[in-house]
Amino acid sequence: MTSDTSSYPLRNIAFLKLLAFRVSITFSYQIMAVVVGWHIYQITRDPLSLGLIGLAEVIPYFCTALFAGYAVDRYSRRLFGVMASIVLAINALVLAGIAAGWLWHPSESSQFIYLSIACVGFARAFIGPSYSALFALVLPRQQFARAASIGSSVLQTGLVLGPAIGGGVIALAGISTAYACSAVFAGVAVVAMLSLKVKTPVVEMGAPVFASIAQGLRFVFSNQVMLGAQALDMFAVLFGGAVAMLPMFIHDVFQHGPEGLGILRAAPAVGAIATGIWLTHHPVNRRAGRILLVAVAGFGLSIIAFALSRNFWLAAFLLLISGICDGVSVVVRTTIMQLITPDDMRGRVSAINGIFIGSSNELGAFESGIAARLMGLIPSVIFGGAMTIAVVGVVARFAPKLRRLNMRDLH
Repeated sequence: MTSDTSSYPLRNIAFLKLLAFRVSITFSYQIMAVVVGWHIYQITRDPLSLGLIGLAEVIPYFCTALFAGYAVDRYSRRLFGVMASIVLAINALVLAGIAAGWLWHPSESSQFIYLSIACVGFARAFIGPSYSALFALVLPRQQFARAASIGSSVLQTGLVLGPAIGGGVIALAGISTAYACSAVFAGVAVVAMLSLKVKTPVVEMGAPVFASIAQGLRFVFSNQVMLGAQALDMFAVLFGGAVAMLPMFIHDVFQHGPEGLGILRAAPAVGAIATGIWLTHHPVNRRAGRILLVAVAGFGLSIIAFALSRNFWLAAFLLLISGICDGVSVVVRTTIMQLITPDDMRGRVSAINGIFIGSSNELGAFESGIAARLMGLIPSVIFGGAMTIAVVGVVARFAPKLRRLNMRDLH
């Protein structure tokens, strides 16, 4: 681990390189996600084809994630980050070739686009575990809380600007150029990771791969604090996310155009970025568990208020508040995970966390659609916010160690 004992992580060169990797890979992935959606719809004109994009990615991700966590724990953390970035770059270039008509005729290329996206899902399974394991290697434990806040702000910045860059490049230069832009950012991530010089500890893992994965699962499910924190985040996204329904709100409630949709989609990320910057200078230490519970409950309340609002700018403000609450949740949960997890299990625990969060994002969009169909748009979002608050009550009741947690107890 680095010998830098400064209280401010941004003075740590290795951490800056790791942040460069994270923001570059996020830009690459987000640009590709926007461009693929536009590209496939231009070919098929079928809304179902958009849903199949997520399915094509999430299936290989779920099938690979636990094995990726094992591999990151067993072998080089940096190597898998480099390989995942290279896969993203190659896929972006292949998609650029498809869009340009160099490889297949556009009308015959949709199946190859889905295959390429499946490769992206495979690569993405290694990114989170690699970042999490390297995070703990380049920083001393006393910097984890501040560094988690910085990392969250960097991630949210990529989530906001990546789609905007992708859409802008499509408008100005076309689909192929936008894919090439994604490849460039993936290349930057490769360079950043290769420049990161860190001594990876030698880990002796005598257990077979499945026994080792089971060890990671037992660790997470037997730790009340970690399991409670992950359950809060998972169910908040599963029930409380209103993002999937924003196009309906824009069309049916607020009567705004696509620019209004962009504002509402950006509002939660803006709140999360502001929260990350604030927590960089004011890290959560005392009463961290209570703050986490209050933040998730506040997220649920803001979603209910959003569903009841009829003014566009009030709705945007309430989504910004939801982003602030979510930002607190992400930073506190990330810090807990980094402080609790043993060094030789960081890859596996990060992979399990990724499955928690990844599944809730995908299933949350599905749940929102089904609930809106059965209950109506407004009642379904109110129901989701209420369920989020109910989950907070359940976790507070059955995870008292999380409720009483002070972050200093984990150092």
